[in-house]
Amino acid sequence: MHNGGVNSPLVAPDAAPAFRLFDLGAIGAGLVFADSLGELAEALGASRAAGTAVVQAPPGTGKTTLVPPLLANIVAGSVNGDERPRVVVTQPRRVAARSAARRLAALDGSRLGDRVGYTVRGESKTGPGTLIEFVTPGILLRRLLADPGIGSINAVILDEVHERGLETDLLLAMLVEVRELREDLALVAMSATLDAPRFAALIGGAAVGEGRTGEHDGARPAPVVDCPSALHPLEVDWAPAAVPRLDARGVARAFLDHVADTAAASYAETLAADPDIDALVFVPGAWEVSYVASRLRARLGARVPDTEVLELHGQAGPAEQDRAVSGREPGGPPRIIVSTALAESSLTVPGVRLVIDAGLSRELRRDSNRGMSGLVTVSCSRASAEQRAGRAARQGPGRVVRCYEQKAFGAAPAHPTPEISSADLTGAALVLACWGSPRGQGLALPDTPPQAAMDDAVEVLRELGAISPDGLATDVGKTLARIPADPRLARALLDGAAVVGRRAAAEAVALVAGDQRPPGADLTRLLTSLRSGKDPAAARWAEDVRRMEAIARQEGSGVVRSLSSRASLTSPASPAEALGFVVALAFPDRVARRVPGSGPERYLLTSGTRAGLPAGSPLAGHQWLAVAEVSRGEGRDTAGTGAVIRSAAPLAADSPQAAASHLLSDTVEAEFKQGRVTARHERRLGAIVLSSTPVRPSVEEGRAAVARALAKDGLGTIGWSTAADALRRRLSLLHRELGDPWPDVSELALLASLDKWLAPELEALAGGAATNGINLAEPLRRLLPWPEAARFGDLAPEWLDVPSGSRVRIDYPDVADDGGRPVVAVKLQECFGWAETPRLAGGRVPVLFHLLSPARRPLAVTDDLASFWSGPYAQVRAEMRGRYPKHPWPEDPWTAPATAKTKRKM
Repeated sequence: MHNGGVNSPLVAPDAAPAFRLFDLGAIGAGLVFADSLGELAEALGASRAAGTAVVQAPPGTGKTTLVPPLLANIVAGSVNGDERPRVVVTQPRRVAARSAARRLAALDGSRLGDRVGYTVRGESKTGPGTLIEFVTPGILLRRLLADPGIGSINAVILDEVHERGLETDLLLAMLVEVRELREDLALVAMSATLDAPRFAALIGGAAVGEGRTGEHDGARPAPVVDCPSALHPLEVDWAPAAVPRLDARGVARAFLDHVADTAAASYAETLAADPDIDALVFVPGAWEVSYVASRLRARLGARVPDTEVLELHGQAGPAEQDRAVSGREPGGPPRIIVSTALAESSLTVPGVRLVIDAGLSRELRRDSNRGMSGLVTVSCSRASAEQRAGRAARQGPGRVVRCYEQKAFGAAPAHPTPEISSADLTGAALVLACWGSPRGQGLALPDTPPQAAMDDAVEVLRELGAISPDGLATDVGKTLARIPADPRLARALLDGAAVVGRRAAAEAVALVAGDQRPPGADLTRLLTSLRSGKDPAAARWAEDVRRMEAIARQEGSGVVRSLSSRASLTSPASPAEALGFVVALAFPDRVARRVPGSGPERYLLTSGTRAGLPAGSPLAGHQWLAVAEVSRGEGRDTAGTGAVIRSAAPLAADSPQAAASHLLSDTVEAEFKQGRVTARHERRLGAIVLSSTPVRPSVEEGRAAVARALAKDGLGTIGWSTAADALRRRLSLLHRELGDPWPDVSELALLASLDKWLAPELEALAGGAATNGINLAEPLRRLLPWPEAARFGDLAPEWLDVPSGSRVRIDYPDVADDGGRPVVAVKLQECFGWAETPRLAGGRVPVLFHLLSPARRPLAVTDDLASFWSGPYAQVRAEMRGRYPKHPWPEDPWTAPATAKTKRKM
């Protein structure tokens, strides 16, 4: 294995390059991965065309610092003349891209932006001499779509692929395809976990799981270069709280108090032993960061008054983020950084030797039933917990305090959920369509996108006019893909600019595309705060607005679609209404109206979802809202709906129909209930009923309403009279015993043949008749087969004449009773002398007698009268003659006259 110093075979020996190579010996001093540089160079092929590799190295080994300059030195031998090698490195987070570039530039002894630079959304530090550029995945995705061959780039490094971000997964698959045409393009994936073989198979083109669908014959996985852990000894302590971590509203405040108090006590104890140690506290979101940081300041103020508490999360400004991840200045005060998962990987925060972990993370979840997605708080994976703990042992012996039980750690999933499996795929589907691989067909994706989520995404893109029937991107789709925002927001930027102006549309899109969650879900308040410059993210937002406005000016012509109600739409009178209009254009399925009579905080969305506003939201009571984000939830904030509106803006009265015009419908809704057809003319915006007026239904509408009711509730909707039910039972017995031509009168069969036997009655119902005027007995008779119907009374008689002279009704079995028997319930004395049991259905089915006492209670059940009189009757007589002395109980039932009378009246 080579050592990776300047004398290693990492430079082109044939000719001196036109620029200074990177001094890997100086840059790698003290970094563990320096010992693996030679192995990686050999794997890539330093003396031939650059290839592929997967680097598997734990956090803190120096891979992010050393691999990029190594590749720059390697590809220097393949560039021509005065050309300079170009290495692009993706980092999943902007703060990590800036931090990695700053560190490498410092170690190289160059100014940031010269040889080493970065580009993130709204900010770039690069120049004509930049050899290594750190970017976020979205930046490289857009460059790939603009130039699929990326001819100006010699090598790409995908860092932190184990995090399974959606954009990184897309990049991996697309770059594998680029390498099929450009073997000179070096491609390296770097992972901090043990999933490296999966990525090696994908990059090398070998078959793996559900990924690659078009492998080359003989393809082999890319080589994997391992690096030993750089961690020092790590002490793990468990400090579970006495309260649950989560409650109905999310992360429990009592649990956050426990995390803050544990962090304060642990840090005070640590500082007493070593005042140079800093601490890192992990909580799931920006709000939790702010809450814990505030409590820490109060707790540490009395114990360690000069401690600096810093906040690190996606909503913080770049300067604030960079300050948090920078080391403590010489002689500076102790520092404790409260962070989201931003500091989990990619970054080494100097000086941290103590980690306090809440064990929670925010992950994307998609609710396909409600058509919404959003961040939910869950227990972090075991891999994430280990990465967080490792932050404490990168630069010396460390300690992690986990504020949850050890059994909760054991029950956590092994790895985070891949974003492609749980996220809204609209943006990804557009990228794939622009790339020429609709739905990802033929690409080496680590996981196949869920079909339902992809179907929904494709449908959204069709509505936006972004894809053609064959799934490829239209000119509109290619324009939307160039805009750094969700395709729906991109379309709203272009369409909204024509109504509210480019500036207002750009402000709205930049606001919603950002990662800030407005207090009380009120986007208008957040907009006011950003405009004033008081919000920490104001500078970044203002830059995003300028960029969006320039895009609207450049891309808007020829793309704007016609809004059917624009002619009657008054331009929104206030900035809040302009904001709401643009949000509604982006998410017409989330336009919401307050539910009448249910309180000011419950809303119905055009998609059919009901959602509540957070308690105390300034938006409560507005008749119409444009909702930018809605997600599942529990507790008071959902207003009993199971979903909560996370961000929204008010809408002017005429804006909903203009913004969501394709959801407008005018229909006559006829229904059959309570025995009659009624109808209402309804104007709807999606699931929201705008107006409803009673009207007289047409015959066609009435017929359809009756058909729907019958299909849903069956013939019971009309009702079975006693006579109809008896007739149906008789027919059912004959169909069961004799078959054709006797008709099947089961529910399914009758519903399937309505036109054959019920057509006149259905026509009457459709015309407004009531069911109380319909007896189904007569329609059923239309099913009687001829000439067999002449024998119907003999085969299945309605009545049975018994020896006493009485006529007794035969009770036929229910239609659904396959083995049921016809029953005659008659007083025992009326059957004296009757030896032969009657049989029905042409002698196939014996009647089952229920022989009754004078009080009409069952004494015996038999279908063999002769056997009854000869045997069990004697016991019945002995028990009953004393109880019913007025009725005859002869010793010989064979010769006694059958009677329905008492002995006195005989």
